[in-house]
Amino acid sequence: MDMNKMNDGKAIGIIMTYNCSHLLEDAYSRIPKESLQGLIIVDDHSKDWEKTQSIAQRLGVPFFTHEHMGYGGNLRYGLTKAMEMGAAYMVEIHGDGQFDPSVIPVALQKIREGYDFVLGSRFINMLQPLRDGMPLIRYCANVVLSFIDRLILRIPLTELNTGFRVYSKNLVQTLPFKGTSGGHLFSFQVIVQAVYFKLKVAEIPIRCDYKKEHTSISLGEAAIYAFQTFYILFLFILARLGFKISLFTKS
Repeated sequence: MDMNKMNDGKAIGIIMTYNCSHLLEDAYSRIPKESLQGLIIVDDHSKDWEKTQSIAQRLGVPFFTHEHMGYGGNLRYGLTKAMEMGAAYMVEIHGDGQFDPSVIPVALQKIREGYDFVLGSRFINMLQPLRDGMPLIRYCANVVLSFIDRLILRIPLTELNTGFRVYSKNLVQTLPFKGTSGGHLFSFQVIVQAVYFKLKVAEIPIRCDYKKEHTSISLGEAAIYAFQTFYILFLFILARLGFKISLFTKS
């Protein structure tokens, strides 16, 4: 890990795991570790957490686990741990390796240009997700959801439902995480909060491998998530109209 980049702000990768110990080593091997000043593994109390811990020890990566909290709870936990280690930038890395980690240097370069939040978008090249094996129903749902999101949030992003992100220290310290979801909805809530508080958000292209084994949420869970995002957009509109909404209120 390149300590010379410390002057640009310490970047720590947060590898999030949940029942994916059999995929972890391959995912780890593809991370451009020279771009980071630290890596941690945060496990959401998987059934295989002891195996994940053993792999982490063999790789020399600090390992943390906790009671099961869901995706959002695990990510908040990881962000907190990374901040305690002095991170200025935190890279969300999924332990199944589905999102291509080779874009980490590009994402870090982008956020160091003064952005608070950088998202990896699969849809900058609109046909690429289909070439990479994304199921058609997921593709159509993503396109429609992102269109609605752009319309209401008024931001020129091609995707708002991605699993690759880089968070700045400023974003983590600014957003009111208290009361946010412990599940996957957290990923969308953070984007909407960032827009509400006028933080700088950018995106870079990323590819995602749907042909290898991965741990995506089911179609049923995705449908529930979609309806939940509409509710968050409704709360965003109310907050913009002057109503006090806890999701957009700093304590």
